[in-house]
Amino acid sequence: MNTFIEHIVKLTNHRDRDLLELTFSKALIDLLPLERLVIARVMREEGVSRWLEVARLDIKGGGRVIDPQRVEFQSLVKLEDAYDRFKCLQSRSLVEVAWAGSDGPRITMLPLFSDSRLEDCGVLELHSEAALSPGSLALVDALRQIYRNMYALLEYSDRDSLTGLLNRKALDDAFYSAVLEDQEGIWPNMGGAAEQERRHRVPANYWLGSSSVDNFDLIAANHAAAASQEVLQRVARIMSSTFRTYDRLYHFGAAKFGVLMHCPDEALVLAAFERFRANVKATQFPQVGRVTVSSGFTTVRADDSPASALENTERAVDFARRGGGNKACSHLGLVRRGFFGPVATPSDEAVAG
Repeated sequence: MNTFIEHIVKLTNHRDRDLLELTFSKALIDLLPLERLVIARVMREEGVSRWLEVARLDIKGGGRVIDPQRVEFQSLVKLEDAYDRFKCLQSRSLVEVAWAGSDGPRITMLPLFSDSRLEDCGVLELHSEAALSPGSLALVDALRQIYRNMYALLEYSDRDSLTGLLNRKALDDAFYSAVLEDQEGIWPNMGGAAEQERRHRVPANYWLGSSSVDNFDLIAANHAAAASQEVLQRVARIMSSTFRTYDRLYHFGAAKFGVLMHCPDEALVLAAFERFRANVKATQFPQVGRVTVSSGFTTVRADDSPASALENTERAVDFARRGGGNKACSHLGLVRRGFFGPVATPSDEAVAG
């Protein structure tokens, strides 16, 4: 029982949702007769849904933890092709697969979340040598409920109440978790490949972007507060439908938005912000009419902080607005063209590519 209480303390002591997920997995591996545990989440891109195994742990100590932003989406299994997971997700109930006879090893699947929010679709997959006892299943259910409660609390604290996007505090947490090379001392001591992957990961090809609604002060001055708030909410919805589900989207307050993403090529990042710009321009805002946005983005370097990276994106946004707005600009591209800062070195070019 003391071990169970210790795991509850760890689960309720986190301020990071990624660490919460890993600690939840570790508790189940420690407390139940399991051979392996998998947490599979649903990722979406351009209308296609696929499974990402965000955590896989073995009783022998091996395992892995995956950063959703660093996977190749097309390599993931399609939602419907993992039939048993899909069935568990659709029915929102337990699915048991006895793959070597009725008394042999089996896989027990349960929905990770109790509701049907698209952002939180996931399945908990438990591999065991025999059927799990009612007591074991009751323990799983209790820990799942604690996990859900903590996840909801952290989600609430990370979200902007007006738009539903992540807030500025959440950017600081995600920025350091995603891009710092040395994670030693932050993650629980899992051992094996999971710890090594997190500790020595190289922060390549992360990009931070920001966007501002053009002439928002005039919109706010000429229309009621409800109308300007509706503009921000609609821009947030356009952003959510334009970028990938695993890109991290932010509202920093006023008319400023942000995106943290992993992408192998600067041109692809520019194309994403161009799509966002075009989608906003093509939208009819009922009380306001035409609305445009100016965006800027920068590559994230190992010595960057959230503040220094945001400063570079804001310089690119300011450049776009001085040019009339309704533009997306790369800070790195502007540096290469000599508009401000030193000319990029060949190593900088490599980072951008």
